[in-house]
Amino acid sequence: MPRCRNSGTPTSRALLALACASFAFAPAVAFAQDRSTAQSLEELIPDSAIDNPEAWAQQGTPPAPEEDAAAEAVLAQEVDPNSPLAEVPPIDVPWPDQLDLPQLAPLAPDDSIQFADADAEAAQTGLVEAEVIRVTPELVLAFPPDDAAFPEREAFAERFEQLSTIAELDSDEDNIAQIAARARSDEELLATMLRVYGYYDGQVVRTIGGAAPGETPANASERSEVRFDLIPGPRYRFGAIDLGELLAAVDGPALRRAFEIAAGDPMSSDRIVSEQFDLDRALGEMGYPFAAIGEPELLVDHARTAGDLTMKVAPGGKFAFGEVVSNLPDFLSGRHLARIARFEPGDIYQRSLEYDLRRAIISTGLVSSVTVTPRKVNDPAGDRPGTVALDVEMTKAKLRTWAGAIGYGTGEGFRVEGSWEHRNLFPPEGMLRVRGIAGTQQQLAGVTFRKNNFGGRDKVLTVDAFASTISSQAYDARTVSLIGTYERLSTLLFQKPFGWSVGLEAVATGERPQPVAGVTQPRRTFFVGALPLYGLLDTTDSLLDPTRGFRLGGRLSPEVSRTNRMQSFYLRSQVDASYYQRVTERVVVAGRVRFGAIPGTDLANIAPSRRLYSGGGGSVRGYGYQAIGPRDAAGLPTGGRSLLEGAVEARIGTRFFDGALSIVPFVDAGTVSQDVLPDFETVRIGAGIGARYNTGFGPLRVDIATPINPGPGDSRIAVYVSLGQAF
Repeated sequence: MPRCRNSGTPTSRALLALACASFAFAPAVAFAQDRSTAQSLEELIPDSAIDNPEAWAQQGTPPAPEEDAAAEAVLAQEVDPNSPLAEVPPIDVPWPDQLDLPQLAPLAPDDSIQFADADAEAAQTGLVEAEVIRVTPELVLAFPPDDAAFPEREAFAERFEQLSTIAELDSDEDNIAQIAARARSDEELLATMLRVYGYYDGQVVRTIGGAAPGETPANASERSEVRFDLIPGPRYRFGAIDLGELLAAVDGPALRRAFEIAAGDPMSSDRIVSEQFDLDRALGEMGYPFAAIGEPELLVDHARTAGDLTMKVAPGGKFAFGEVVSNLPDFLSGRHLARIARFEPGDIYQRSLEYDLRRAIISTGLVSSVTVTPRKVNDPAGDRPGTVALDVEMTKAKLRTWAGAIGYGTGEGFRVEGSWEHRNLFPPEGMLRVRGIAGTQQQLAGVTFRKNNFGGRDKVLTVDAFASTISSQAYDARTVSLIGTYERLSTLLFQKPFGWSVGLEAVATGERPQPVAGVTQPRRTFFVGALPLYGLLDTTDSLLDPTRGFRLGGRLSPEVSRTNRMQSFYLRSQVDASYYQRVTERVVVAGRVRFGAIPGTDLANIAPSRRLYSGGGGSVRGYGYQAIGPRDAAGLPTGGRSLLEGAVEARIGTRFFDGALSIVPFVDAGTVSQDVLPDFETVRIGAGIGARYNTGFGPLRVDIATPINPGPGDSRIAVYVSLGQAF
């Protein structure tokens, strides 16, 4: 048997191997070949091919001999498809079961051979001693027992719970395959979180049901506990800090102190974001409206276990406020906008004051969109700041509004209100409103003029003229009033800690008691002039639905009244106090007290509509409107000169309607006396339960109450529906 030599270059060795293989696996060709014409291997592969196989391969196939040419001529002739096939020579190779093969001797095992266990080398070892934090019943985090090795473990575990895919599982039908898939995802999450906290060499060891990764838990059919052992390694620290041109600013040192990251501090991606925000706020509040902060870049050096932080800052110069420019000067002029701003020209620019101006413009209700853009007017010169104007781009809102409301209260009956208003009929911010009330006890028609931001920010001038009729249990009144008020009170956008109002009131009213046994009483006419004053201290967290804090308000109204040629002077006064306290996540306890008094004259000299009454949805629930207090011989309320009320309720949140529904049990009490001080001769108590539905704007209130010690004529059930809390 000829031998193929394998020498030379890799290419030559490959060609020779291919040639040898071609001849070794072509025995069938030998049957069709005349042995006298067969060429030897040495003839087919000459020595020159051994010495230089590449050149030999490029020569191609040598010219065919004469017998090969004859064979090609035969093949070129047409072959009749119906001609019989040549007879196949018989196969004389014996079948495998006819062969007598020698028995192989068994090999003895060689104990000297050792194989590496890849799984054993890859297996990770958890913490021998650990502090365990159970995130969920099925999920556990294990930390090193030394607090110094991982001091933020509580915050870390809480954050992981919010992001974990395993923590989302709440069904016992989740099988081991689903848990394992989520465990792999959570393992990657934990590795990422470790880097966020500065542990770049940390390891996470995952076990499910006590089995290491790759193993099957013993109870695969049951829901298994997933445990992650956190081996944080060393915590990296900040290295060099590059803040660009920050120190070149006029307030460079102060701005650098606002960015509270220094070399050597523990690394934390969260802290970079937080301090970037603080620096941006400091730049905006210290007069740098055009400052730019680049994206932070952190270069981690594992050899030093440190990271170099680069965050390019371009302060852009320090500026002061200039003028305010309006794009709609005939609608809301720049002069008016500057009046409601909380800064003066020349004040150092503050971004918060720019945002405050935008909110103030929105709160007018006259615009649908506002954009405020600082514009450079003068460049800074040395330590002297430059000047920026504020360009205000506004889009007008719909200025005409139709509004309506409907309510019901036991003892008060139905009440429907409607109004039309134009909020900028007298620019700037001069509103005209026409309103009306149609109810069981009251009818009213009136016109109101209001000027917002009159004489200063959030100060409102209101002039209200109306005519009304009221028919209650206590009196029947036909009244014409003209009231002027100048006030500074809270709004939905700006809840103020202190509000006040002063007013002037002129009233002409004809009043009489309700008919007795069908007999109409004579009507008395009163002319009243008053100077009402009001103040409110408010520390609560919400105007419509407070959960903490208190309110303390007081009203004083010196009045002069003339009737039947008799003139009287008296002082109407009232103090209201309320307190709110959250006791649990879902429970708020609220209480209130009200005291009123009218010293200065006898009860008969005071118009019935200006006396003190108690009872109703905003007073003592369970009783009719103005139904509590002294009564005349016919059993009708007369009102009084002093009043004392109190109420307490628990606002209990539920999980219904995504937590929007609350249940409110309550108890109210009140008394009214004809003397200046309460005599507590009759104290009425009401109790009940209510429901509150949070509409997003404010709670919708429905209260059902009953009198605990009812008087003559008091109904057993009273229902109240309104928007907002009772107090």
